Amino acid sequence: MATIRKKIDVSAELTAEQLHMLKEAENTEYVFDEDNPILSREELAQFRRVSELIKEERENNQKQNVTLRLSPRAVRKAKSLGKGYTSILAKIVEKALDNPELAELLMK
Repeated sequence: MATIRKKIDVSAELTAEQLHMLKEAENTEYVFDEDNPILSREELAQFRRVSELIKEERENNQKQNVTLRLSPRAVRKAKSLGKGYTSILAKIVEKALDNPELAELLMK
C-alpha cells in the first residue's frame, strides 16, 4: 500500500464541498456496535496522543555514545566488516548482554 502525503493549508478557506461534508458529518447519528463501543470516562482517560507515543518511543530508542576500548585485533576484524561495522558491534554487544550465560562466561 502506498503512502499518500498531502500538505494542508489550515489558513485557507474551506470549499463549499468541504463545508457540506462537515455539515453532513455533524448531522450523522452515531452507530455504536462491537467495533465502535460506547466508552466510559475511565476508558477515554486512557487515550494518549499518538505524537506523545512516538516521542516516547524515539527517546527510548535513542542511541547513546559510549567510549569502548578494543584490542587492535578486534578493531581490524570489526573494520573488515565494512561500512556500518559500529552498528554490527552494537548488535553483538546487545546480544551478548541479553544472553546471561554468555555474559557470565565473558566475565571470567
